[in-house]
Amino acid sequence: MPAQYLSFRCSLPWLLLLLQALCLSYSFFAFPGTRDVYFNLYPGFQDVNHMVVFGFGFFLLVLRRYGFSSTGFNFLLVVLGVQCSVVVEDFLYSLGVQHDVVDMRSLAKAVVSMTAVVISTGAVLGKANPLQLILMTLVELIFFYISRCINRTLLQVSEYLSLMHVHLFGAYFGLAVTSRFPEAPPGLDKSRSTPKSDLFSMLGTVFVWVFWPSFNSLLADSKEEAVLNTCLALAVSAVAAFMLSALTSKDGKFRMTHIHSAVLAGGVTVSYSAPSIQHPWIAMILGLLGSVITILGSHCLQRCFNPALKLQDTSGVHFTFGLPAVLGAVASVVLRVVERGIVQQWNDLSSLGYLAFVDIGAFCQTISTALITGLITGLILNIKLLKAVHVSKYFDDQLYWEFPHLSVGF
Repeated sequence: MPAQYLSFRCSLPWLLLLLQALCLSYSFFAFPGTRDVYFNLYPGFQDVNHMVVFGFGFFLLVLRRYGFSSTGFNFLLVVLGVQCSVVVEDFLYSLGVQHDVVDMRSLAKAVVSMTAVVISTGAVLGKANPLQLILMTLVELIFFYISRCINRTLLQVSEYLSLMHVHLFGAYFGLAVTSRFPEAPPGLDKSRSTPKSDLFSMLGTVFVWVFWPSFNSLLADSKEEAVLNTCLALAVSAVAAFMLSALTSKDGKFRMTHIHSAVLAGGVTVSYSAPSIQHPWIAMILGLLGSVITILGSHCLQRCFNPALKLQDTSGVHFTFGLPAVLGAVASVVLRVVERGIVQQWNDLSSLGYLAFVDIGAFCQTISTALITGLITGLILNIKLLKAVHVSKYFDDQLYWEFPHLSVGF
């Protein structure tokens, strides 16, 4: 392999320095919040911060020889992306001739938005180098904010709902990006997991599971309802994951891959409607359906659709986040129409139809923007200037990290 692919000394440090200098320069012109009205967000923000940095960092640790990169690159992207997200959102917001205010709420929205990048990273895990990941982070944050602006200004979608499209956008943006990367050789040993890597990945899943109620309630108006409904949905999806894993395996044993993905499905599915669900049994049913669609989707997608579409979804973000997000978005439309119809006693069907049209439009716009921009981003990331990794070097830490001795671990 050519030597220029093995060193990023002349590119990566200077790119990081440039981005950090831009964020630092922006801070001279941003106005700090003068009131502490949003400081009550800090406990929830800290939970979400743990979830994104620690939880997802270990959640992505599924490859036997990519552990350093999975956790290290995730941390780098989060700490850099949060700053860039604040800059991007406040800069574009300032175009409306309003002062930029950096407060606890803007920081909370930045961390929530970074979840889209973390999910997309799981799709290209092991194939993209640090330069490509940083560029993907910047592009995705910009287009995710644009998608949110379209939903909020043109379709009048609430800010909470526009942010909860983060799972949908992240999953399909990542799938579109990874479809533009060359396929790994079949049977590549480095693309497999080990019991040790599965154990660490499950540890990350448990942390994400524990902190998910804080994620769904961080920016919600009805925080108590959001926490209650998310906890119930997560509990049911976890129970259903163990049940369905034993039922679908040949020997009746549990599969770690099923548990790893399906226990989170309830939190994703209920995220759109968690603050507005009035009956706990609805959240529990959504958690059950989310787990079902995740496990069944993993069988169908990996055996049928992924080979046909030439998708290599390294961490299974499609059936862990994408499909449950689609289910949750559809369920949210149904629940809102039914709730509004009961209040109006089904007298004004035109307003109910308009409400459904707006929500479905926001859902379709988010997926379309994610797929189109993801395909374009994938093509850009594979230009020669960005030192794309050769397929023989996929899923290998030794391309980026120093090892005191040659390790055969994950």
